[in-house]
Amino acid sequence: MSESPEVPVEPLEVLRTRRSSKWRTYPPDVLPLTVAEMDFTLAPCVADALHAAVDLSDTGYGTSAAGLQDALAQFTQRRWGWHIDPAAVTAFTDVATGVVELLRVLCSPEDAVVFNTPVYPPFFDWVHDVAARVRAVPFARDEAGWHLDLETMEAAFAEGPAVYLLCNPHNPVGRAHRREELTEIVRLAQRYGVRVISDEIHAPIVYEEAQFTPLLTIDGAAEVAVSVLSASKAWNLAALQCAVVVTAGQAMADEVRRIPRDIRWRTGHFGVIAAIAAFEQGEEWLDRLLVTLDRRRTLLKTLLAQHLPHIDWTPPEATYLAWLDCRSLGTKDEPRDLFLERGRLALEAGRRFGPEGAGYVRLNFATSAEIIEEAIDRMIRSLRGGGITD
Repeated sequence: MSESPEVPVEPLEVLRTRRSSKWRTYPPDVLPLTVAEMDFTLAPCVADALHAAVDLSDTGYGTSAAGLQDALAQFTQRRWGWHIDPAAVTAFTDVATGVVELLRVLCSPEDAVVFNTPVYPPFFDWVHDVAARVRAVPFARDEAGWHLDLETMEAAFAEGPAVYLLCNPHNPVGRAHRREELTEIVRLAQRYGVRVISDEIHAPIVYEEAQFTPLLTIDGAAEVAVSVLSASKAWNLAALQCAVVVTAGQAMADEVRRIPRDIRWRTGHFGVIAAIAAFEQGEEWLDRLLVTLDRRRTLLKTLLAQHLPHIDWTPPEATYLAWLDCRSLGTKDEPRDLFLERGRLALEAGRRFGPEGAGYVRLNFATSAEIIEEAIDRMIRSLRGGGITD
């Protein structure tokens, strides 16, 4: 694995010419490691597919009938041994749209939706969009790292929520949930009549020491759960607007069919084209990406230990996001504000992920080694003179 070539990153001056939100939210003197958007160049197979579509002036309305379902099913079978019926795959604009529309059919106003905090901030918004109530269950953490608090989960399920919204793998703590944990979640869902929506957008980004377990491969999950996936995180395709909802049983397939059909026509045509290319031809590139991200993760661990040992973290098993405990620097949003104001380094404020995130920051390490090193230098400069790095 150590001899594998890395996925390239453009120099910082080229990255700053990009027009995505990551590079346009802050002034030019700020180094952004915020939103979950990678700095790597596109997988050649994806770039070629998009160039070919432009050359054909193929810019009309999208349709997933052109191979997306089969491409996904073949990818999941190869990658995880997960057999998907292509007929059980429904295209949507993005994961957010898929989750919100599922919540609309599975919830009534004022129903409770359970999820684990800290969590990807839009989870809160998605629940509020459908006039449901958030029922947050914090993660547990011990010497082995972050994990689901199954005892507290059962207490929450016993209250009669309509839906459990699972983040698998989890953003921001980078947990690849264990099969035995997911088996218990399915048992609880069956016992208490809770439907499960599994956001599996980060599924392809799991490191060698862990393993992604698709929720729908758990016995009994087909009757109570759906999965929502996309190529957007692993191949950096968020702008292209394509995700899928997958079912494995008749009852949940019937629920998906209740979603208005017009929504499916909002899927991006280029998103479908790019996703097919990624699933069919992009695994070699994905493997190189995982090697590259693992090296960045190791570099970040080394630099933090050497220069900022008072910042605590558990290196993620999945995703390219570091959830850094900076409570030694202050509570609320103080660490994020400190790094931004003094170091001109933009990180995500932990409180956006729930109250448990106060004093934390999230750092995106899907970039070059040079940018990681520059980020650490900026963090050090932020703290210099405050008695912490002196």
